[in-house]
Amino acid sequence: MSRLVREWLMNLGLFYETTHEDRLEIDREIERRTGVNCDEALIKGLISINEFLDIVNTILKKKKKSRVSLYQA
Repeated sequence: MSRLVREWLMNLGLFYETTHEDRLEIDREIERRTGVNCDEALIKGLISINEFLDIVNTILKKKKKSRVSLYQA
């Protein structure tokens, strides 16, 4: 797991809103969007704070939807 993703989540007050799996998914999405390691992408500024928040929100929404569908089954 990315050290910087963890730091960014802590600084934004979102660390405890995410699970370990969420954080791994955030890492993978950053790497998919930039083509480089997630720490490197954050250091080089390839991902803005707004893009980072968008990634986090998308992953958290996806998780919430999957929980809702479990309750509807």
